[in-house]
Amino acid sequence: MSAADQIFSMLKESSQSGAPLYLQLRRSIEEAVNRGLIGPGDALPSERDIASKADISRVTVRKAVQDLVKGGILVQRHGSGTFVAPRMERVEQSLSRLTSFTEDMARRGMNVRSVWLDRGLYAPSPEEMMVLGLSSTELVARVARLRIANDTPLAIERAALSASVLPDPEAIGSSLYAALETTGNRPVRAVQRISATNLGDADARLLEVPPGVAGLQIERISYLASGKVIEFTRSVYRGDAYDFVAELRLTGPGEELRP
Repeated sequence: MSAADQIFSMLKESSQSGAPLYLQLRRSIEEAVNRGLIGPGDALPSERDIASKADISRVTVRKAVQDLVKGGILVQRHGSGTFVAPRMERVEQSLSRLTSFTEDMARRGMNVRSVWLDRGLYAPSPEEMMVLGLSSTELVARVARLRIANDTPLAIERAALSASVLPDPEAIGSSLYAALETTGNRPVRAVQRISATNLGDADARLLEVPPGVAGLQIERISYLASGKVIEFTRSVYRGDAYDFVAELRLTGPGEELRP
Protein backbone atom coordinates (compact mmCIF):
# COMPACT_ATOMS: atom_id res chain seq x y z
CA MET A 1 0.00 0.00 0.00
CA SER A 2 1.39 3.42 -0.97
CA ALA A 3 1.90 6.27 1.50
CA ALA A 4 -1.08 8.09 0.00
CA ASP A 5 -3.22 4.95 0.51
CA GLN A 6 -2.02 4.66 4.12
CA ILE A 7 -2.97 8.25 4.86
CA PHE A 8 -6.32 7.85 3.12
CA SER A 9 -7.00 4.76 5.23
CA MET A 10 -6.29 6.77 8.39
CA LEU A 11 -8.53 9.56 7.09
CA LYS A 12 -11.47 7.19 6.67
CA GLU A 13 -11.01 6.06 10.28
CA SER A 14 -11.23 9.65 11.55
CA SER A 15 -13.99 10.84 9.21
CA GLN A 16 -16.68 10.15 11.79
CA SER A 17 -15.25 12.71 14.24
CA GLY A 18 -16.99 15.69 12.66
CA ALA A 19 -13.83 17.78 12.93
CA PRO A 20 -12.81 20.13 10.09
CA LEU A 21 -11.32 18.29 7.13
CA TYR A 22 -7.83 19.75 7.56
CA LEU A 23 -7.77 18.56 11.20
CA GLN A 24 -8.89 15.09 10.13
CA LEU A 25 -6.13 14.99 7.52
CA ARG A 26 -3.52 16.30 9.94
CA ARG A 27 -4.44 13.61 12.46
CA SER A 28 -4.38 10.96 9.73
CA ILE A 29 -0.88 11.89 8.60
CA GLU A 30 0.34 12.10 12.20
CA GLU A 31 -1.21 8.71 12.99
CA ALA A 32 0.44 7.19 9.93
CA VAL A 33 3.78 8.51 11.19
CA ASN A 34 3.18 7.32 14.77
CA ARG A 35 2.26 3.83 13.57
CA GLY A 36 5.39 3.67 11.45
CA LEU A 37 3.42 3.39 8.23
CA ILE A 38 5.59 6.21 6.91
CA GLY A 39 8.93 6.60 8.64
CA PRO A 40 11.60 9.25 9.24
CA GLY A 41 13.02 10.50 5.96
CA ASP A 42 10.14 9.14 3.86
CA ALA A 43 8.70 11.56 1.33
CA LEU A 44 5.10 12.62 1.77
CA PRO A 45 2.95 12.27 -1.35
CA SER A 46 2.41 15.53 -3.22
CA GLU A 47 -0.49 17.83 -2.34
CA ARG A 48 -2.11 16.84 -5.63
CA ASP A 49 -1.86 13.11 -4.90
CA ILE A 50 -3.26 13.43 -1.38
CA ALA A 51 -6.05 15.76 -2.52
CA SER A 52 -7.00 13.40 -5.35
CA LYS A 53 -6.90 10.27 -3.22
CA ALA A 54 -8.83 11.81 -0.30
CA ASP A 55 -11.17 13.86 -2.53
CA ILE A 56 -10.42 17.12 -0.74
CA SER A 57 -9.04 20.46 -1.91
CA ARG A 58 -5.31 21.18 -2.17
CA VAL A 59 -5.86 24.18 0.13
CA THR A 60 -7.06 21.78 2.84
CA VAL A 61 -4.05 19.54 2.28
CA ARG A 62 -1.67 22.51 2.42
CA LYS A 63 -3.13 23.73 5.73
CA ALA A 64 -2.81 20.28 7.33
CA VAL A 65 0.77 19.88 6.09
CA GLN A 66 1.81 23.33 7.31
CA ASP A 67 0.43 22.56 10.78
CA LEU A 68 2.53 19.38 10.89
CA VAL A 69 5.63 21.24 9.71
CA LYS A 70 5.14 23.76 12.53
CA GLY A 71 4.75 20.87 14.95
CA GLY A 72 8.01 19.27 13.84
CA ILE A 73 6.32 16.13 12.45
CA LEU A 74 7.18 16.99 8.85
CA VAL A 75 9.97 18.99 7.24
CA GLN A 76 9.91 20.78 3.91
CA ARG A 77 12.96 21.03 1.69
CA HIS A 78 12.85 23.65 -0.99
CA GLY A 79 12.75 22.05 -4.41
CA SER A 80 12.61 18.51 -2.97
CA GLY A 81 9.22 18.15 -1.26
CA THR A 82 7.87 17.29 2.17
CA PHE A 83 9.35 14.53 4.33
CA VAL A 84 8.74 12.87 7.68
CA ALA A 85 11.05 14.57 10.17
CA PRO A 86 13.88 12.56 11.75
CA ARG A 87 13.01 11.21 15.17
CA MET A 88 14.88 13.16 17.80
CA GLU A 89 16.65 11.29 20.58
CA ARG A 90 15.80 13.41 23.59
CA VAL A 91 18.66 14.52 25.81
CA GLU A 92 18.27 14.77 29.57
CA GLN A 93 20.39 17.25 31.49
CA SER A 94 20.50 17.40 35.25
CA LEU A 95 19.91 20.76 36.88
CA SER A 96 21.87 19.70 39.95
CA ARG A 97 25.32 19.66 38.27
CA LEU A 98 27.22 22.56 36.74
CA THR A 99 28.83 21.13 33.61
CA SER A 100 29.67 22.45 30.17
CA PHE A 101 27.78 21.34 27.07
CA THR A 102 30.93 19.62 25.81
CA GLU A 103 31.35 17.63 29.04
CA ASP A 104 27.66 16.78 29.21
CA MET A 105 27.45 15.41 25.67
CA ALA A 106 30.82 13.62 25.86
CA ARG A 107 29.60 11.78 28.96
CA ARG A 108 26.77 10.40 26.80
CA GLY A 109 29.22 9.28 24.13
CA MET A 110 27.92 11.83 21.65
CA ASN A 111 30.06 13.49 19.02
CA VAL A 112 30.12 17.21 19.80
CA ARG A 113 31.07 20.19 17.70
CA SER A 114 30.34 23.91 17.64
CA VAL A 115 29.85 26.57 15.01
CA TRP A 116 31.08 29.96 16.16
CA LEU A 117 28.55 32.73 15.63
CA ASP A 118 30.46 35.50 17.41
CA ARG A 119 33.72 35.98 19.37
CA GLY A 120 34.88 39.43 20.31
CA LEU A 121 35.26 42.32 22.75
CA TYR A 122 32.52 44.93 22.95
CA ALA A 123 31.26 47.84 24.99
CA PRO A 124 28.95 46.31 27.61
CA SER A 125 25.19 46.69 27.49
CA PRO A 126 23.44 48.14 30.57
CA GLU A 127 22.29 44.63 31.52
CA GLU A 128 25.81 43.19 31.19
CA MET A 129 27.20 46.05 33.30
CA MET A 130 24.65 45.34 36.03
CA VAL A 131 25.01 41.53 36.08
CA LEU A 132 28.80 41.35 35.65
CA GLY A 133 29.57 44.41 37.77
CA LEU A 134 31.30 46.30 34.94
CA SER A 135 31.80 50.02 34.49
CA SER A 136 31.00 51.80 31.24
CA THR A 137 34.72 52.05 30.45
CA GLU A 138 35.35 48.28 30.68
CA LEU A 139 34.89 45.79 27.87
CA VAL A 140 32.82 42.62 27.78
CA ALA A 141 33.83 39.41 26.00
CA ARG A 142 30.96 37.85 24.08
CA VAL A 143 31.01 34.33 22.70
CA ALA A 144 28.09 32.82 20.80
CA ARG A 145 28.00 29.28 19.48
CA LEU A 146 25.66 26.84 17.82
CA ARG A 147 26.07 23.59 19.76
CA ILE A 148 25.73 20.38 17.74
CA ALA A 149 25.65 16.77 18.98
CA ASN A 150 25.68 13.80 16.61
CA ASP A 151 25.13 16.22 13.72
CA THR A 152 21.93 17.59 15.28
CA PRO A 153 21.88 21.28 16.29
CA LEU A 154 20.62 21.36 19.88
CA ALA A 155 21.29 24.79 21.32
CA ILE A 156 22.50 28.33 20.74
CA GLU A 157 24.62 29.68 23.59
CA ARG A 158 25.40 33.37 23.97
CA ALA A 159 27.77 34.05 26.87
CA ALA A 160 29.14 37.32 28.24
CA LEU A 161 32.14 37.66 30.57
CA SER A 162 34.36 40.49 31.71
CA ALA A 163 37.23 41.09 29.28
CA SER A 164 39.55 41.02 32.29
CA VAL A 165 38.62 37.35 32.70
CA LEU A 166 38.58 36.50 28.99
CA PRO A 167 40.82 39.01 27.21
CA ASP A 168 41.10 36.88 24.04
CA PRO A 169 37.82 35.16 23.11
CA GLU A 170 39.47 33.80 19.95
CA ALA A 171 41.64 31.56 22.16
CA ILE A 172 38.70 29.44 23.33
CA GLY A 173 38.84 25.85 22.09
CA SER A 174 35.96 23.41 22.31
CA SER A 175 34.96 24.35 25.87
CA LEU A 176 34.60 27.76 27.50
CA TYR A 177 34.75 26.21 30.97
CA ALA A 178 38.00 24.41 30.11
CA ALA A 179 39.49 27.74 29.06
CA LEU A 180 38.33 29.39 32.29
CA GLU A 181 39.74 26.53 34.35
CA THR A 182 43.26 27.19 33.05
CA THR A 183 43.14 30.67 34.60
CA GLY A 184 41.41 29.61 37.81
CA ASN A 185 38.13 31.21 36.80
CA ARG A 186 35.88 28.21 36.28
CA PRO A 187 32.51 28.79 38.00
CA VAL A 188 31.55 26.58 40.91
CA ARG A 189 27.82 27.35 41.09
CA ALA A 190 25.13 28.96 38.99
CA VAL A 191 21.54 30.14 39.10
CA GLN A 192 19.44 29.25 36.07
CA ARG A 193 16.08 30.59 34.98
CA ILE A 194 14.23 28.45 32.43
CA SER A 195 11.26 29.69 30.44
CA ALA A 196 9.27 28.67 27.39
CA THR A 197 9.76 30.54 24.15
CA ASN A 198 8.74 30.42 20.52
CA LEU A 199 11.78 30.42 18.28
CA GLY A 200 12.25 33.40 16.00
CA ASP A 201 13.26 33.10 12.36
CA ALA A 202 17.03 33.45 12.88
CA ASP A 203 17.31 30.99 15.79
CA ALA A 204 14.93 28.52 14.14
CA ARG A 205 17.04 28.56 10.99
CA LEU A 206 20.18 27.76 12.97
CA LEU A 207 18.46 24.96 14.89
CA GLU A 208 16.87 23.60 11.70
CA VAL A 209 13.30 23.80 12.96
CA PRO A 210 10.30 25.78 11.68
CA PRO A 211 9.97 29.37 12.97
CA GLY A 212 7.60 29.71 15.90
CA VAL A 213 8.06 26.21 17.32
CA ALA A 214 8.47 25.74 21.05
CA GLY A 215 11.91 26.07 22.58
CA LEU A 216 13.52 26.52 25.98
CA GLN A 217 15.20 29.79 26.92
CA ILE A 218 17.75 29.54 29.71
CA GLU A 219 19.39 32.44 31.49
CA ARG A 220 22.35 31.47 33.65
CA ILE A 221 24.44 33.55 36.04
CA SER A 222 27.55 31.69 37.21
CA TYR A 223 29.70 32.42 40.25
CA LEU A 224 33.22 31.81 41.52
CA ALA A 225 33.78 30.36 44.99
CA SER A 226 34.31 33.93 46.20
CA GLY A 227 30.77 34.82 45.18
CA LYS A 228 31.85 36.99 42.24
CA VAL A 229 29.76 36.71 39.08
CA ILE A 230 31.91 35.26 36.31
CA GLU A 231 29.49 34.46 33.47
CA PHE A 232 26.16 35.68 32.13
CA THR A 233 24.71 33.35 29.51
CA ARG A 234 21.49 33.25 27.55
CA SER A 235 20.82 30.05 25.64
CA VAL A 236 18.05 28.72 23.44
CA TYR A 237 17.45 24.96 23.28
CA ARG A 238 15.31 22.88 20.95
CA GLY A 239 12.11 21.97 22.76
CA ASP A 240 11.80 18.67 20.90
CA ALA A 241 15.22 17.41 21.92
CA TYR A 242 15.98 18.56 25.44
CA ASP A 243 14.63 17.67 28.89
CA PHE A 244 15.94 19.29 32.06
CA VAL A 245 15.69 17.10 35.13
CA ALA A 246 15.85 18.27 38.76
CA GLU A 247 16.00 16.13 41.90
CA LEU A 248 13.82 17.42 44.74
CA ARG A 249 13.97 16.45 48.37
CA LEU A 250 11.97 17.27 51.47
CA THR A 251 13.85 19.34 54.03
CA GLY A 252 13.91 18.28 57.63
CA PRO A 253 12.96 20.47 60.58
CA GLY A 254 15.19 23.52 60.78
CA GLU A 255 16.81 22.81 57.40
CA GLU A 256 16.89 25.22 54.51
CA LEU A 257 17.64 24.46 50.91
CA ARG A 258 20.51 26.52 49.59
CA PRO A 259 20.01 28.22 46.23
